Amino acid sequence: MSANIEAKKQVVEEISEKIKSSKSVVLVHYAGLSVAEDTALRHEFRKQDVEYKVYKNTLVRKAFDGLNVKDFDADLNGPTAVAFAKDETTACKILVDAAKKYTDKISMKSGYVDGAYVDVKGLSALAAIPSKTELYSMLAGTLSGFVRSLAVALKAVADKNCLLYTSPSPRDLSTS
Repeated sequence: MSANIEAKKQVVEEISEKIKSSKSVVLVHYAGLSVAEDTALRHEFRKQDVEYKVYKNTLVRKAFDGLNVKDFDADLNGPTAVAFAKDETTACKILVDAAKKYTDKISMKSGYVDGAYVDVKGLSALAAIPSKTELYSMLAGTLSGFVRSLAVALKAVADKNCLLYTSPSPRDLSTS
């Protein structure tokens, strides 16, 4: 076998491993992005710990076929980049923001989330969901509000009970 075929097999294996280890994989259509725009987009992906890479469509197709996933054949046409994320929502959020910022230059094609094919509508819905970090902070805020309210209520009850059960002053005893 030629070295070129071996190199392509290694790339297909690399893509397969990235698909297996990612919670979400998003196929991205990009066309007309300037170098500065592409650099800014890649920087945003790196900042959020998402791997964004351009592969040949045939290699991505072979990687999905090797995993017995045939749903992406129609989406692997034209210029395609792939975003591999460790959670379900981050890549979708970045791409929705990028699509608003770079109108008609970038869009999502489809995705592979938790082992299932997801269309563009599904990816947009995922982008609207808060990330795990945001959900944890919302939960912490809710719990701290509850604890704070409970503490205020308990203090009010304790203060009220202290007023009810105070011993009479010596002046009050002398009048009786």
